[in-house]
Amino acid sequence: MDLHLHHQTNNNRKYKNSFTQKLKIMSQIGKEIVDFKVQAFVNNGFKELSKQDVLGKWSVFFFYPADFTFVCPTELEDLANKYSEFKAANCEIYSVSCDTHFVHKAWHDTSDTIKKINYPMLADPTAVLARGFDVMIEKAGIADRGTFIVNPNGEIVAYEVVAGNIGRNADELLRRLQALQFVASHPSEVCPAKWKQGGETLKPSIDLVGKI
Repeated sequence: MDLHLHHQTNNNRKYKNSFTQKLKIMSQIGKEIVDFKVQAFVNNGFKELSKQDVLGKWSVFFFYPADFTFVCPTELEDLANKYSEFKAANCEIYSVSCDTHFVHKAWHDTSDTIKKINYPMLADPTAVLARGFDVMIEKAGIADRGTFIVNPNGEIVAYEVVAGNIGRNADELLRRLQALQFVASHPSEVCPAKWKQGGETLKPSIDLVGKI
């Protein structure tokens, strides 16, 4: 084989492999969550939590940039107000920032808003979770505003990452969780746009093509 052609073929193969790897990285759907063991502030105390504590039930990992900030407490309060509904859906919420568990406690002790939180606040000062979920802003040392819904097998089934200057909506997060739980238990059905619990679903088939 011509050396130039051989070199070009190898370069093309490397480019293809690199491109394929990037495509795999771009989507985290179906990805198993990283193994971890971190401290949490919960029920006015400290507790060690690990991946094993997450498996077996639905969970939400709710990353935010930092304690003692501005948009973050409004989001965390929004989640706190909906926490009983998430628990009723057999789902645990885990808020996560790169602060320590001591900082979480200090924020809780000084903020009436954060006092409303009953779900675990995970401390991620080594960024094992932020990097594992690919939301770490390395230059700033903080996490992006990322939300991940994880199924009982520890697999990511939905996620979003938004700009740091806008807050998220707990109502939409709950709706999305309920839709994911429905299709998990009804694999032959799908949920249309704006589907809410108890609403009509669709059963994909050749007879339905072109009729929606």
